[in-house]
Amino acid sequence: MKIRNLILLSLLLALCSCSEYQKLLKSTDAELKYAKAIEYYDQQQYVKAQTLFDAVSGYFRGTDRSEDVLIYLARCNRAQKAYETACNYYQSYIRSYPRGKHIVEARFMTGHCYYLNSPDPRLDQDATNKAIQFLTQFVELYPESEYASVAYDEIQQMYDKLAEKELLSAKLYYNLGTYLGNNYESAVIVAKNAMKKYPGNAYQEQFSWLVLQAKYQQVVNSVSELRVERARDADDEYYSFVTEFPNSKYRKAADKIGSEIKKIIGNK
Repeated sequence: MKIRNLILLSLLLALCSCSEYQKLLKSTDAELKYAKAIEYYDQQQYVKAQTLFDAVSGYFRGTDRSEDVLIYLARCNRAQKAYETACNYYQSYIRSYPRGKHIVEARFMTGHCYYLNSPDPRLDQDATNKAIQFLTQFVELYPESEYASVAYDEIQQMYDKLAEKELLSAKLYYNLGTYLGNNYESAVIVAKNAMKKYPGNAYQEQFSWLVLQAKYQQVVNSVSELRVERARDADDEYYSFVTEFPNSKYRKAADKIGSEIKKIIGNK
């Protein structure tokens, strides 16, 4: 009986709440709607809060309260994971209130929302590039901000994601091997360009290992006239790899490649 009574009480409260909300929607009292919108936001009822902020946005346009409404709309969308829409609101705030009281939040959150909206590295990375763009602008403008350390970390994560995309591309070329051409060379080019473009990325060791493997495969699949020359090039790559990553998990396999390369050079 107690459980049944609790359920009935919950239903009654929900019905009363819905009734109150419906009355708010029909109300012409903008101040009341605004106050209740903040209450709903604080209670994490973001859909209701957003609806009410939308309803009063026109009424408060041109007033001091207008920028608060705009920032709340951005926050509501961010809380609902509607990151692209949140970005639009934050950017609208930046354009409308370049010296507003929420400008630091708006500039950081623009980049942060693009960061949150950044997709799998296999997909288009437009959001990732925008995250880097806006977060970089933020740390240049507010290097001492409380958000700065988070922004730096997210920038590095986005660069790592772009590097990972290049790594996937390089691996694809490597796996194609000699199909319709020398794809090993393409793998080397993609990997080396990525290492230059994204120095210090989280995949540096994997790039270097892939380059060594690809250069060795070029030796193995080479015509006799080019085998020794390519073997010397691969040998240089081997020494570069073991010097930079002496304790690599690929070290044993790298040493085996190095040994095979030396045999080819020695038998020239």
